[in-house]
Amino acid sequence: MKGNKERKEQLKWLIKRILLLIPVACLLFWVYTVCQTTSMNEKTKIGVTYMTMNNEFYKSIHSEISRIADERGALVYVRDPELDEERQCQQIDDFCAQKVNVIVINPVKGDSQLILRALEKARKQGIKIIAVDTQLKNFKPDASIVSDNYQAGVLIAKELMKRSSSARILLLEHKGTISADTRIQGFKDTIEGHESYQIVSELETKGQTEIAMPTVRNFLQLEFEIDTLVALNDRSAIGALAAIKEKGISYPIAIYGIDGSPDMKSLLHSTDDVVGTVAQSPLQMGDRVMEVIQDIVDGKSYSEEVTIPVQIMTKENIDRFDVNGWQ
Repeated sequence: MKGNKERKEQLKWLIKRILLLIPVACLLFWVYTVCQTTSMNEKTKIGVTYMTMNNEFYKSIHSEISRIADERGALVYVRDPELDEERQCQQIDDFCAQKVNVIVINPVKGDSQLILRALEKARKQGIKIIAVDTQLKNFKPDASIVSDNYQAGVLIAKELMKRSSSARILLLEHKGTISADTRIQGFKDTIEGHESYQIVSELETKGQTEIAMPTVRNFLQLEFEIDTLVALNDRSAIGALAAIKEKGISYPIAIYGIDGSPDMKSLLHSTDDVVGTVAQSPLQMGDRVMEVIQDIVDGKSYSEEVTIPVQIMTKENIDRFDVNGWQ
């Protein structure tokens, strides 16, 4: 009798232990499953090169890429070619030497033969190529993640035509950068056939404030009559605004940009210096880059072409947006 009683007690104790261990086992299994599906192998290496880091837009894209990579255990190398295509080629070669799994590139020039040859070399090494913010010409990357750049130009043209029955327009460009060229083309196509909207001149600014300011200053000294300025991005628009103010021009010039940067949104919110900007989302762009990389690491199918919608911001709707940061 005593032996039976002891065995019963031992059985009860064993059952209690098993019941206690079941939740722990379930938790461990869940953690394992999550790690398998959401984490990258610690050996996953990502090389990132933007055309320049002298732009908060690219810093914002990278902050999102870096944040998610840290969460998932991937290693990120970031490089700044400072708008130099030869330097960007060297960076791609360095990524190859470091045996990265993925190269994320925002090309200095989308049609640069030097850059394209360097990317072909990386591809032969088995490295995946993701183009971000702007495309490559005559080279198909494994994935392309961009804003709807053509629509950005269309939206500015429509806003201009809604506000004014005519315009004498100065365009600020960044030739050879496909995203910038596409924006300007969207604008031109929309005003085409409307003779009251005239493009007076087109100036190269490389999308940089410090280039746009003296370039527009020199243009204004020629005393061309303009009443509208359309810039490929907010940085060049702000450089143009500085030149206009420095020149002391009293007649109104309607200024439009593209990006939806905090600086441009602040101007829209608190001044009459600018008319509008088309907002991109660098945070969403960085997030989509990491989604694609995760799918590549997991061996899953992924979207090869991702186009992120854009939206117009004006004084009339700026209160709907956070003016202190990017969207």
